[in-house]
Amino acid sequence: MPRLYTSFATFWPFYLREHSKASTRALHYVGTSLVVLIAIAAVVTGRWMGLVALPLAGYFFAWVAHYGVEKNRPATFTYPLWSLAADFRMWALWLTGRLGPELDKAGVVRGRR
Repeated sequence: MPRLYTSFATFWPFYLREHSKASTRALHYVGTSLVVLIAIAAVVTGRWMGLVALPLAGYFFAWVAHYGVEKNRPATFTYPLWSLAADFRMWALWLTGRLGPELDKAGVVRGRR
């Protein structure tokens, strides 16, 4: 598959459209939240081996969402670093209540489960 996006700015709306269903985004929030909590716990306790769980925690929920809910292929396979950055951006915007306008700009029809 050729790379269609040459900047994060053009990738971002695509990423949001690939996460069009609320339940897809919710599963991503669970995974990303676990990643953050595991990382914090590793830093606080000094148990660095816990960091090996980061990919499992993050990808498990994301892939369940993509294959089971959204029925699409994770963008991680083609755009791994931009997907990671977009995961955290989407999570941060959701936490701060600012994701809605971004979804609207990307053309995501909200209210889909």
